[in-house]
Amino acid sequence: MRSLLSGSAVLVLALGTAAVAPSAGASGAATDAPPPGEVTSLGTPLQDVLLIGGTLGAGPDGTPVLWSASSGAPAHLNAVDPATGEAVARFDLTGAGGSWAVDAGADGSVYVGTYGAAGLYRWTAAGGVEALGNPVAGETFVWDVTVADDGQVYGGTSPTGKLFGYDPATGAFRDYGRLSPTHAYVRSVAVHGDTIFAGTENPAALFAVDRVSGESTALPLPDGLDVSTAWAYDVDVVGDHLYVRFGSASPSPLHVWDIAAGRWVDDIQTAHGLEPSPPDEEGRVHLIAGGELVRYDPRDGSTVSTGVPFTGRVANTRGIGWAELGLPDYPGRSIVGLLWRGLMFRYNPTTGAHSFVQTTIEGEPIDITALSEGPDGRVYAGGFLNGGFAAVDPATGVREEFHTFSQSEAMTTHAGRLYVGAYPDARVYSYDPALPWHSPEYSPSPDPGATDNPARLFDFKADRQIRPRALASAGDHLAVGTMPDLGELGGVFALYDTAGGELVHAERDLVDDESIVALAYRDGVVYGATSIYGGQSATPPTQPEATVFAWSVAERRLLWELHPSPGKPSIPALAFDDAGLLWGLSGTDLFAVDVAAASVVERVSLGSSGSSSGDLVLSPADGLLYASPAGSRLVRVDPSTLAVEELWTGTASHLAAHSDGDVYIGSGDELLRFRPACTASVTGTHRGALTASAGTLCLDDATVLGSITVTGGAGLRITGGSVSGSVTADGASPVVISGATVRGAVTLTNGPAPAAVISGSTIVGSLACSGNAEPPTDEGVANRIRGARSGQCATL
Repeated sequence: MRSLLSGSAVLVLALGTAAVAPSAGASGAATDAPPPGEVTSLGTPLQDVLLIGGTLGAGPDGTPVLWSASSGAPAHLNAVDPATGEAVARFDLTGAGGSWAVDAGADGSVYVGTYGAAGLYRWTAAGGVEALGNPVAGETFVWDVTVADDGQVYGGTSPTGKLFGYDPATGAFRDYGRLSPTHAYVRSVAVHGDTIFAGTENPAALFAVDRVSGESTALPLPDGLDVSTAWAYDVDVVGDHLYVRFGSASPSPLHVWDIAAGRWVDDIQTAHGLEPSPPDEEGRVHLIAGGELVRYDPRDGSTVSTGVPFTGRVANTRGIGWAELGLPDYPGRSIVGLLWRGLMFRYNPTTGAHSFVQTTIEGEPIDITALSEGPDGRVYAGGFLNGGFAAVDPATGVREEFHTFSQSEAMTTHAGRLYVGAYPDARVYSYDPALPWHSPEYSPSPDPGATDNPARLFDFKADRQIRPRALASAGDHLAVGTMPDLGELGGVFALYDTAGGELVHAERDLVDDESIVALAYRDGVVYGATSIYGGQSATPPTQPEATVFAWSVAERRLLWELHPSPGKPSIPALAFDDAGLLWGLSGTDLFAVDVAAASVVERVSLGSSGSSSGDLVLSPADGLLYASPAGSRLVRVDPSTLAVEELWTGTASHLAAHSDGDVYIGSGDELLRFRPACTASVTGTHRGALTASAGTLCLDDATVLGSITVTGGAGLRITGGSVSGSVTADGASPVVISGATVRGAVTLTNGPAPAAVISGSTIVGSLACSGNAEPPTDEGVANRIRGARSGQCATL
């Protein structure tokens, strides 16, 4: 389904001018162009539900609801009726970006620990949401909270791995301190009696902490368990047993600790998170394992199938519990829960009835993390955390596709496919726009038998990689560069033979202890740029500054390295200009490398900033560099003269140069388009027809002895002068005819917003307008139309 993006607006820039040479199809003398161009907001291409933390508890009217926090700006606490799937309440968590940590107390209070701004929030039916503050000064992330039977609240934080307590009676926080000097995360917590259990990141450790004294004891780990790469990801107490899932967000082994006996008594392989259910009348729990809801009895270790399947890559519960639904096939109590995209599941153990219901939790705008022109000419966007995958028609600004997908780290077009790098595990996918979307990993109920599209090609999980930050078309290959996971340094450089479907080279630490975050290709050589950090920036780097390198595809070897940005930790963008110079950007430092000499030959300062962020692209339409120095504005640089133009100010984290001459900007969750005012300018007399299918054709007091045809989303600006033939614009934007004389017919069809402008002009032939998103306007300056007027221009 085609749907217009929200929030459309146009910002007209009136900054300096730039000389623009004529391109193919236009002749005459070059002249100064009008203002550089205009930035158009195309709204929010990515919007979806992302639920991370949840629980079941009393709702606003006292009946049980599923509580869950949805990520956003701000995050929200949502209450869902388990009988209908309706969202019955929604509360702002002001200042927070999301939450893994939601739990309910026996008194009806709901506590939420957040990230974005670390904080503890409390909801009550009487008072709504109350911000209680940051539990531990200096901590930035509350990973988990649990409410004890007596109402005391406990939680874990990062980046220094602290345990805290909160007393609702006094409003006081207690800092229990770091549980381990070598761990940065208290990832999960649970309470049993006077003991708090807490788990850490890899190498996983598990602690028992006395609630009163604060004394901490490390518990033994299960025999034979390798925790070098595993977290104590989920820690839960049900009855007198402690359930600890050692691994990651993906299915992992769940081990069972008998609290009274003080020993490990069982394990369940391939268990999903994030928690088991509360017990039934016989002490049994329900959880997802091996892609199915199962019932586990800790008394004898038996596991019973329920026949309820869970498909997709992330089938972790976001709150699970018991509720009376009052539905015909669900007598008594039923198991209910939420999944990460707002889908609710239900299961009745008496009848075996089960169902999945899409809830009405509102989606949130998603920040753009990757942009690329696709093989079909559309603009593709991928998003942060919530993920998402959208395709936008460049001519109309209409979002033509949206799909649930993973967080995208990079996108590029190669050999008729769009390739996508996804978080986590540094996964790489191939997407064919000509085929239907079909993703068993990210569709809750995928149709069987269809071809996977996007197809998952490979990943670098075994190499402890997490983010494929760099993708580039490299001759017959796709080049890939990655960042490692927490506790690791050193990315992977890889080449994938797309025709043969084979990973032909994969090498970690091509540049010692540095991640590969940008790639470019020219004449058989892949050029890369690095970051000295790992994927979560928590591991101290060993290298002083970022590197640019060259690697021979034929010889499979590193040719050279250099450090072009002194003191900069990252060089996130590379682009070749038409003369063969390799340009790189690190914050406000723009430099050019002579790749034959392996030396910096040009340097342009784009301001002063300690940041090393930003993006850089070369427009194929005008041969100019477009950069977002420090991610705070858009500038244009002529690589031959080093002239710099300021085009726009605002957040600009990701750029994509389209073949039609437009430049797309990811600005938070908003997609912007910069359209240059003129990519071809004509003055004087031009004999013959003019055509344009890309960029913007500008005529300034020109005399055209022929017709003008503009199609395919190109633009046309005629200021003064005359045209002896016809003017035809089909799907063009912008279209402006001001103060000109056209002796032939003028036909304007299928143009996107904003409206075409015909003002103060004389048209000797007919004027016909149809199918335009907005009727053309004269902007209050009347025209002389001697021929017939029809369609949207009948009254112009």
